[in-house]
Amino acid sequence: MRQMKMLTAVFLIVLAPGLLLAVPGRSSNNTAGRQESVAVPKTEGQEEVSVPQTGDEAVEDLSLKPGDLAPKFALRDTKGNYELLTRWSGEKLSRPASQPIRHAVVVSFFATWCEPCMKELPHLQNLYKKYDGQDVKFFLIDITEATRSVEGFEDSPKAGPFLAKKGITIPVLIDIYGMAKKNYGATTLPRLYVIDKLRKIRLMKQGFHEGEDFEGELSSMIDVLLAEGASE
Repeated sequence: MRQMKMLTAVFLIVLAPGLLLAVPGRSSNNTAGRQESVAVPKTEGQEEVSVPQTGDEAVEDLSLKPGDLAPKFALRDTKGNYELLTRWSGEKLSRPASQPIRHAVVVSFFATWCEPCMKELPHLQNLYKKYDGQDVKFFLIDITEATRSVEGFEDSPKAGPFLAKKGITIPVLIDIYGMAKKNYGATTLPRLYVIDKLRKIRLMKQGFHEGEDFEGELSSMIDVLLAEGASE
């Protein structure tokens, strides 16, 4: 009997890690045929870079996860026009007279000095073209200017011309004071969020992994969000 108890204990110790890894991908209230909302865990070989601290107050990683309400932002694009998250997503849209249709939103934080971001961007560009004209918006939130005062980052290229040379046409929003970075807790780059029509985070990706099916994973989630009604 004592030997059996020892074997049982060993079995549980070996099995436990697998159980823990399985937990994040499950949801108790999922229905059949519905895509699970999931925070993608960090894996071996994942590439990311730390965001340097600016100002007196350190940015805290808020660990935003699926189910959390995406923080609002109001940022200027490269042409100087303001873009608001609530224009496209949320229970109450900010400009319903001119834009009454709720959209899914894909947001990726990046900087021109971020090498892993440069590997992610071509895949995002492909998705941007794939879903052109559908009810999903893509935004790149650039924190290059917010970090320009940090020693060693002074000569970082400006996002607009830099991305144009690379053929990236996704709308770029300039987080010049780093407020969106702070509100989303983006302490590393790239940091990507897929947000549903009611402004809830449905997918979060931290870093970039060259071996993953990045476009397939995001496409699966976007297709589900496009099929969902705004009241879900």
